[in-house]
Amino acid sequence: MLQGTYVALITPFKNGSIDWTALENLIQFHLENGTTGILLLGTTAETSALASDEKDALLRFAMKKIDSKLPVMIGTGTNNLHQTLASTQKAKELGADYALIITPYYIKPTQKGMLEYYGIIASKVDIPIIIYNVPGRTSVNMNAATTVELAKTYPNIVGVKDATGNIVQATQIIRDAPDNFSLMSGEDAMNLPLIAIGGKGTISVTANVAPRLVSEHISTCLQGDFVTAAKQHQYLARLNEMMFIETNPIPAKEALAMMGKINLAFRSPMCPLLETNRAMLKQCLQDYNLL
Repeated sequence: MLQGTYVALITPFKNGSIDWTALENLIQFHLENGTTGILLLGTTAETSALASDEKDALLRFAMKKIDSKLPVMIGTGTNNLHQTLASTQKAKELGADYALIITPYYIKPTQKGMLEYYGIIASKVDIPIIIYNVPGRTSVNMNAATTVELAKTYPNIVGVKDATGNIVQATQIIRDAPDNFSLMSGEDAMNLPLIAIGGKGTISVTANVAPRLVSEHISTCLQGDFVTAAKQHQYLARLNEMMFIETNPIPAKEALAMMGKINLAFRSPMCPLLETNRAMLKQCLQDYNLL
């Protein structure tokens, strides 16, 4: 069953291209620090700024370096059905454990439209699928009833990455979906609350910079020790907040650069932090002994 801490991995750049050495070192960082699994080509990876050949090269390189040591999730969703089908099929061929498929952005489909869209994909590509529901980026929310219907109808739709911040909707999904369907937190500040009501883990931004802290917190939550988990949650709150002081993945990449793990490089329209925010982030990392 899908559970634990998955890192939404950033994509390091150098001199305008993917920094392969840094990418390999980041993968090793997670292998050594308790991360359950790795998400490639998610929002945090600046996927929309990557060319098709770069995505293919990144996936092949990362899959080889991970070498089945951790489960791999690949972001394959777009707002184009045929492109999503092709990317999801490729994820299967590359040996990915899961495909993460975002609700179609910009188009603002109806609930019926999303039922049809995910149904077509689940019927045509035999790979475990995770719905990615992030209304703040897509301008559309897949409601609980739609999510549950998909989970009940298609056995290979096995989970949802919930970045809605809506605890009521999450509760309804957990209550009504099949027992083997996993709700994963898509927002680090909501990790504890969502697991407390039956969620199974997180697909985390904060884990980029503090994989051990995040994985230990999620493990404590899943063990049901919510007294200890509450203290961990409170301790992580400031770091979680700093990861979103500006648009993700800007703060995470700035933090990793300060930690000496990557060169600071973005693809436009992503750009470096404001100086005032950079100073705050640096102080935060020092306080967490991450520098």
